[in-house]
Amino acid sequence: MLKRLLAGWLGLALMVVSSLACAEPAHYKIVTGPERGTYIQIGQDLSKWVAQPVGIDLEVMASKGSAENVQRMRFEPGVKLALVQSDVYQAYIDMANAGNADAGTAIRPLRLIMPLYDEEINVVVRADSPLKTFADIKDKSISVGLIGSGTAQSATTLYHLMFGQAIPEQNIQHLSNEDALAALIVKKVDVAIIVVGQPAKLFNDMNPELLQQIRLLKVDPAAPETARAKQTYFPATIRATSYPNWLKEDVPTLTVKAFLVTYDYGLRDTVGNLNHFADSLCANFDNLQEHGHPKWKQVKLELPTLVRGWKYYAPVEKHLRACLANKSAAISATAAQAAPKPRSTCSDQERLLLLCK
Repeated sequence: MLKRLLAGWLGLALMVVSSLACAEPAHYKIVTGPERGTYIQIGQDLSKWVAQPVGIDLEVMASKGSAENVQRMRFEPGVKLALVQSDVYQAYIDMANAGNADAGTAIRPLRLIMPLYDEEINVVVRADSPLKTFADIKDKSISVGLIGSGTAQSATTLYHLMFGQAIPEQNIQHLSNEDALAALIVKKVDVAIIVVGQPAKLFNDMNPELLQQIRLLKVDPAAPETARAKQTYFPATIRATSYPNWLKEDVPTLTVKAFLVTYDYGLRDTVGNLNHFADSLCANFDNLQEHGHPKWKQVKLELPTLVRGWKYYAPVEKHLRACLANKSAAISATAAQAAPKPRSTCSDQERLLLLCK
């Protein structure tokens, strides 16, 4: 039953795909993150497994990160999709609500397609550093990431939550992830904060000898600083299996959620193309999880209730919810078919007299 239901739904999706195969492709862009980060790989997966099957030529654009992506999503021609961290999105909303007109102009027309996965906060120090936990970074010199990156927003927000103050200006540096690690090794900074989904090429592509010169700080669950940080961020683990050439054990940390974002488009062609993208996302979700970046295995095809000020893109939401309903119905039908039949309540005498039905 499940196979028939899914085959019918997927058949309909394939009809849409085939009908678009001969059409002139739409040329769209998605803004992601640094070249060796996770965002750009997620964008490449979306381009290959979701956009291409429905005739969308989705160009994957590198960027500094989330804050830049919000601006480019809003103002750069051709950019129809973006990857944005939840704390960056919320920071724009908070500033808009506080009266910042530029923040309102940037964020209010943006809409969410769906939540993706958690990105781990990597707090990196030298291997010989005396620092042990996140709570030890107060008053240290810190690279927080490039201005315009999601890392910079996360790092500064995290510090403010933990210590009730901003990072002192003389202690802050805005370096790229690669430059931050280099500066760390040569002792130009004490700490490098890097927000990236595991496993990250940034670390796995590093020279093994250089990797042995750095290590990760742990989150202390009992520290008051951790309790304050959990107002915005969530506990997680950086697994040793993600970095077998570096980590000897799992490292407790904090995470921030990544979202796939678009604009509140109203033009018929754009709405239609994004609806096809949504159908393809649902139809090819298994391919993303099987063939895409390992982070796809953490993504759930669902649309949870949003916090105040956040909105889904209505046309895509309608298509995704229809897809989810179809899948749920198929699963329910299969479960009902597979449910064990109730045990007979017949007595032995009734069975002998052939009275049981």
